Amino acid sequence: MWKKLVIIAVAIFGSLLALPTIWEGSQRFMPSWIHPINMGLDLKGGAQLLLEVDTTTMFREKSAQLYDETRAALLNRDKGIIRFADLKNADGVVTVTIRDPADLTKARGRLRSELGDAVNVTVNGNALSIYYSDSEKEKITADALSRSIEIVRRRIDALGTKEPSIHQQGSRYILVQLPGVDNPEHIKGLIGQTAKMTFHLVNENITPEQAASGRAPSGTDFLPYMENPGQKVPVYSHVEVSGESLTDSQASFDQNNMPVVTTAFDSTGARRFAKLTTEHVNERFAIVLDGKVLSAPTIREPIPGGRGQISGGFTLQGAKDLAVLLRSGALPAPLTVIEERTVGAGLGADTVDAGKMGSAIGVIFVMAFMFLIYRGFGVFANIALLVNLLMIIGISAVLGATLTLPGIAGIALTLGMAVDANVLQFERLREEMHNGSSPLHAVDAGFDRALKTVLDANITTLIAALVLFQFGAGPIRGFAVTLSIGIITTLFTCVALSRVMVDAYMGGKNRKIGFVGKIKSGK
Repeated sequence: MWKKLVIIAVAIFGSLLALPTIWEGSQRFMPSWIHPINMGLDLKGGAQLLLEVDTTTMFREKSAQLYDETRAALLNRDKGIIRFADLKNADGVVTVTIRDPADLTKARGRLRSELGDAVNVTVNGNALSIYYSDSEKEKITADALSRSIEIVRRRIDALGTKEPSIHQQGSRYILVQLPGVDNPEHIKGLIGQTAKMTFHLVNENITPEQAASGRAPSGTDFLPYMENPGQKVPVYSHVEVSGESLTDSQASFDQNNMPVVTTAFDSTGARRFAKLTTEHVNERFAIVLDGKVLSAPTIREPIPGGRGQISGGFTLQGAKDLAVLLRSGALPAPLTVIEERTVGAGLGADTVDAGKMGSAIGVIFVMAFMFLIYRGFGVFANIALLVNLLMIIGISAVLGATLTLPGIAGIALTLGMAVDANVLQFERLREEMHNGSSPLHAVDAGFDRALKTVLDANITTLIAALVLFQFGAGPIRGFAVTLSIGIITTLFTCVALSRVMVDAYMGGKNRKIGFVGKIKSGK
């Protein structure tokens, strides 16, 4: 008896999980963790973006970094300067000619030691070539893609966008789906911005003639103001503090009630920032974001403790956006929007209505068929079918799954399999009755002997669904999720709940079983 009570309690509880989805007003009676199921982009409307990771720009920057590291390694005074000539960077390969052939082996060993195993160093006469191998490029690309996905997710989550779907597609693409977002332009701007922030000293020794010509001396760059691109700031190329040392950033207000962005550094960044502001009091330093100067304030006093403040004529929304970008981290490579699609809420509503209508018609026909063929037992199968549907919706909602059109297809397929499981059990029961078994014995034998077939059919489908979930993406995963949940609830409702209802009807007695067709009943 206690097993039957547990089965009934689980069926009732699982059905109640779907109540907020079916009746919106029920949400106020439910705990917060029981909520309506999330609707996907094709049902709710919204925006879809396909982003490409710009690996060409990424490797160009890494090649420039190899150039600087090669130069620094050869000019290392502590280990001894190695004289060289013709240091070049072309097509991702850094080449350098060692003046003294006797230093060739020493130079190659130092570069391998300084640059690590990820970089190849080959000898061609007196020249060395430094470059990334193809396997290392693939590894860097895969790492950049995974980091980009995580950073995009953090940026979107920080904006409060609900139910985003962010997945990898292929080796260089990211698919972003944003249900309920009508205007994706703001989000496009945020997720596409590299957000690489650096701190540089301003070169105050630039002459008016140099400033007018725009030709900066070696080691200095003319960078435009973000708010006024026509105005250039001469900054030293050397990075004093990198934005990679940032641990937090928040939008706030200064003493004049103007929006600013506060920053906090880790221990390394705090030490460098304190050193910068201590050694260069009354000098200007530039805060650079993606090659543009946010502001170039004068250092009035040392700033220890690793906390700073960025001002630049921000609006409140601009300060919040910049704080989100800095807090989520810089993208390892630029992202380019190569495809954009917007699904209107009206189209999504039409799809939902069509799905509801199609599902209702299908369920009604199936239930009518079960009742006509199996009479009273068909009623039990129909009750199990409805409980199964409610449990699929309820469990999907609690787990945070997103319902899409492929997901609805998964539910429809599951309901068909649930009906099939009941048919298998009832037909085995019919066979037992034809063979002269009593109704009670026929029920026991019918359910028991059909169990193996039902389990085989559902478990093999579950394995296929798990494979789809593991290797699929986007809508395919939605289909796999609802199908997997549906298989588990099908086994519960068709094997356990149906048996409980049949046993309750039989009541331990040989009651009449009214199937369609002649049945030779035993004693």
